[in-house]
Amino acid sequence: MKLYYIPASCSLAAHIVIRELGLNVELVKVDHRTHLTAQGQDFYAINELGYAPVLELADGRRLREGVVILQYLADQVPEAGLAPSPHSFERYRLQEWLAFLASEIHKGFIPLLYAAQAGEYLQTVRPKLLQRFAWLDRQLAERPFVAGERFSVADAYLFALVGWGSAHWLTSYYHADIALDEFVRLRCWYEAVRARPAVIGALQAEGLGCSRMHS
Repeated sequence: MKLYYIPASCSLAAHIVIRELGLNVELVKVDHRTHLTAQGQDFYAINELGYAPVLELADGRRLREGVVILQYLADQVPEAGLAPSPHSFERYRLQEWLAFLASEIHKGFIPLLYAAQAGEYLQTVRPKLLQRFAWLDRQLAERPFVAGERFSVADAYLFALVGWGSAHWLTSYYHADIALDEFVRLRCWYEAVRARPAVIGALQAEGLGCSRMHS
């Protein structure tokens, strides 16, 4: 398999999951400015929509949506428990979380990442996103991880997203002007996830050597 990724983007979640599972996956870096791979291949020829991650399977088939890729990867090593069994209620609960993160957190960040273009729309976006983080902070009072008692693909996804607003990425062009300091439980969760060996490895591999939240 191959994972096409853009450093510090949401593809970081898939990168973390690959390392958590110990999968043998070739990592292919994509330049966000030129949309060329490290080997000089046009990324638009791989995904005409132009975004990462893309997971290419051994038979050449490709998956291009992050929440699907995360579940596919987790199902390759089901005993690792990064996703509940298919068709179980717990799996649907995980999918509910992934849908929330994709629609409410991921998409909520986009205008902040393009603040100049968003203009006055930011006055609507920022408070709404902060409300979502406040709700997440309350959920983390009830459990150590996003979807329950153990680390899952939802934690990997949220970690990548929270970094856009809170981490001191050393080489990232992803940065949103939003303060998450007030969310104490979220901060504790973030630091616990950041300390995982797979997360440390993924950050180092993507050139994101410092990822502590602002304090």
